[in-house]
Amino acid sequence: MSKVLANRYELFERVGEGGMSVVYKAKDRLLNRFVAIKILKPEFISDQKFIDSFRRESQNAASMSHPNIVNIYDVGREGNIHYIVMELIEGRALSDYIREQGPMAYPKVIALSKQIASALAFAHKNHIIHRDVKPHNVMITPNGTAKITDFGIAKAVNAATIVDNTDGIVGSVHYFSPEQARGGYVDEKSDIYSLGIVMYEMLTGQVPFDGDNPVNIALQHINSEMTPPSELVSGVPPALEHIIMKCCDKYPVNRYASADDLIEALNNLEFVGSVVGDSVLMGGSGRNTTQIRPPKQGVPIAKTDYDDGESDDEGYGGEGRKEKEINKKNKKRIIIIAAIAAAVILGLVAAIFLMGGEEIKAPDFKGMTMQQAQDMAEKMDIKIKQGEEVISDEVDKGLIVSQTPEAGQTIKTGSTITVNISKGLGDGSVPDLTGKMKDDLSDYLEAAGFKLGAVTTRASDEPEGTVLSQNPKAGTEVEKGTAIDVEVSDGSKAKAEVPYLVGKSLDDAENELSTSGLKTGKISYDYSSSYAEGEVMWQQYDAGASIDKGSSVKLRVSKGPEPTTTTTTTTTAPPTTTETEPEYDDPDHPAD
Repeated sequence: MSKVLANRYELFERVGEGGMSVVYKAKDRLLNRFVAIKILKPEFISDQKFIDSFRRESQNAASMSHPNIVNIYDVGREGNIHYIVMELIEGRALSDYIREQGPMAYPKVIALSKQIASALAFAHKNHIIHRDVKPHNVMITPNGTAKITDFGIAKAVNAATIVDNTDGIVGSVHYFSPEQARGGYVDEKSDIYSLGIVMYEMLTGQVPFDGDNPVNIALQHINSEMTPPSELVSGVPPALEHIIMKCCDKYPVNRYASADDLIEALNNLEFVGSVVGDSVLMGGSGRNTTQIRPPKQGVPIAKTDYDDGESDDEGYGGEGRKEKEINKKNKKRIIIIAAIAAAVILGLVAAIFLMGGEEIKAPDFKGMTMQQAQDMAEKMDIKIKQGEEVISDEVDKGLIVSQTPEAGQTIKTGSTITVNISKGLGDGSVPDLTGKMKDDLSDYLEAAGFKLGAVTTRASDEPEGTVLSQNPKAGTEVEKGTAIDVEVSDGSKAKAEVPYLVGKSLDDAENELSTSGLKTGKISYDYSSSYAEGEVMWQQYDAGASIDKGSSVKLRVSKGPEPTTTTTTTTTAPPTTTETEPEYDDPDHPAD
């Protein structure tokens, strides 16, 4: 039988395992969707400081919503089980891609790096530092979207981690920064360093520093120089190599000031490549670059403006005494031509940027329709491109929810801004409401992403307020936010069980009748030697009888024992006898 957490999350299969946790695929019974649940390993449940940090930082991460961050839905505990409920990603970890494919093409590296940097930029603006950016914590969806996970909780304990004396785990040793290795202050630039290592691994298929033990690797981060990627694989654009080396500078002050600055550098690199092609990005070594070869032996060398005009007495090359001089001239010619080509390329790149238009700040299109955004873009001499449709609980369906580049970033006129359109809350499965009480519906539906619609009543023997039917029906896929109409019982045909009241005080009897959904009917009083004054001595219906809810029940209450009758004899009158009629309200029940 499968395990169920919080009477809501049904665990199915194990889908992953890290240093501190195990991840399961699960079904959220309340919202009828599949999720991933990360459960803290048993060896950590006795460390209260670790548990408190686990919960606190997970809750911080749960406050973030970004297309490149794995959503966290819930954090909880059941007994000794501490768990986090997350978005289930149908994809693979970036580490698997690198292991299977080896070095990745640099355009793919740029695209994925921008997405990861975008997630980090968003987190940093929310004052959250990841501290463990690595390929294992980046999921790649089937459509190529990168989603980073384990924000603030990725403190995996394994053979490739370092622990300090104050705050526990500080990162995974192959990817953490020199300041992390020293146990020093960690900030946004530490995440940028780690991302630089990830970019290096995507580009080369290997990490820059490796060794026999974590301490040795940590010391390399502090003291050793990183081998440039171009020395390990061919075809690395020098500009991209410069970006990676800047990210991985050992001094934080020399790195990019923010993840946004890194994105801007990658955007500029992409822009140049899209305009002038690989030949410029590769520094003149691309497929379109003209190669200059020295002349073949036996072929006469024509005089040029660089020739000194002296004749070659020995003819056409070979063993002539002018061969060394000719070769020297050829080398000089190659150097001059290469210099001219480089100058032309640099001039072309400069012209592209100079002619690219004036710099402006990207406008904020969030909340606009596509038409409104296009009108504004046209006035600012920029272009709009529609990106993806994304789920949003903040922006209404059909309106722009996000953009790249983001609002406020510096762009040039003529640039293109990609905007993502909200598709609202998305579709969801309507929960089953039958049998639930009307007073509970609003909160229950809100948690499921819907709202309560019209409420009508129908005669029924179900308790008043019980849901009898709903529209749309349970299980129907409809847009989130849809109003669900319900029909509830008015309780008019409901039955109630008569409680046992004889021998109880009148107050207790009335309370029990009210609790059972019944009313107190006519009350009569009579003397009784069996029941104390104020106790019920008779009830209209037998205990356990089923009668209509809301019916009245007659009661007879004791007045206590009947008082003694006194006879008086006098000399003036004969004795007389007085008979007292008993007080009965119900002739069917004689006095005691």
